[in-house]
Amino acid sequence: MATRQREKAERVAQTADKRPKAIAKNVGVSPSKVRIVLNLIRGKDYGTAVAMLKNMPNVGASYSVKVLESAGANAENNLGMNKANLYVAEAYADGAATLKRYNPVSKGRAHSIKKRTSHITIILDEKNA
Repeated sequence: MATRQREKAERVAQTADKRPKAIAKNVGVSPSKVRIVLNLIRGKDYGTAVAMLKNMPNVGASYSVKVLESAGANAENNLGMNKANLYVAEAYADGAATLKRYNPVSKGRAHSIKKRTSHITIILDEKNA
């Protein structure tokens, strides 16, 4: 039994993604608002993407720039890559837990409010020079 576990662990290690990435979970902004921002930086150079995000007025940009800078730091410190050679390979936002709140209205009724949260994932990769 132990040999199968060892073989499985080796298989997982071989197929593991070696690209630097960063994930922010349960961010208090709707995934649709973050996707607008991430669609603009996907495929861009690391420096260009950071500059774009820092100058955007969108609410999702402030969260996305933190995740992007974290992915760049992971590439530099953990994998020994140079930030100048990186680009945004993948960037996506998935839905997380929805907080359900209620707003009281007339005649004793209530309207529901769904406060959506998201998981932001950014994966970088090196350019083929």
